[in-house]
Amino acid sequence: MNLYRLRSVLREPSDETEGKYLAEIPDLPGCRAWGDTAAQALASLQCVAAAFIESYRNRGDPLPPQVAAAVVDASEHQGFSEVMVAV
Repeated sequence: MNLYRLRSVLREPSDETEGKYLAEIPDLPGCRAWGDTAAQALASLQCVAAAFIESYRNRGDPLPPQVAAAVVDASEHQGFSEVMVAV
């Protein structure tokens, strides 16, 4: 199993997103998820991103270069996660 550190973008609710938060991974075109809260959108995005990567693998297609380069050593990150905070 590989662990990927992927850049994501979180958009605030708007008319365009039908009042939902929108989270997406620009390096995986079309990989996006919505939620009533930012946490829901990001949690859904993790599942969607995993499905995207599995789909690439199952079809035998190479991952986008930015995604392939985003693999990190999972053993170095056990028990740790990252949180970005804007104040």
